[in-house]
Amino acid sequence: MRFMVMIKASPDSEADIDPEEGLLLKMGQYNEELVKAGIMIDGAGLMSSAKGARVTVDNGKAMVTDGPFSEIKEVIAGFWIWNCASLEEAIAWVAKCPIAHGQNRFEIRQMHELEDFGTEGEGYEQHKKVEAQLAAQKGT
Repeated sequence: MRFMVMIKASPDSEADIDPEEGLLLKMGQYNEELVKAGIMIDGAGLMSSAKGARVTVDNGKAMVTDGPFSEIKEVIAGFWIWNCASLEEAIAWVAKCPIAHGQNRFEIRQMHELEDFGTEGEGYEQHKKVEAQLAAQKGT
């Protein structure tokens, strides 16, 4: 099962304050442990919401709200894509995470797999084609 683990923003991450070198090293070691365990598929830290936008599309028209966003609790500061056997395993890995930016709030969501929506029809075939194109771009 794939999970997206979202690291919630903090005042420091929203102020673009870089983590201390010791914490950066600990996070690098943690990520390396995730990779060696076959858990981590992808991940990245995100720049502050001041450098982003929220887009609402209504009948094909995009309405843009530029950052920064005032509700820090709704802002994501980073993410991982993990492959875990269960939600409980993902929670156990999150519990091992060094606390970045004084941050200790995470959200874990299981990702849909294409097969969750059935395995027949044009829609399924179109998505399989896109998956193959992505795999070719990655060289896998």
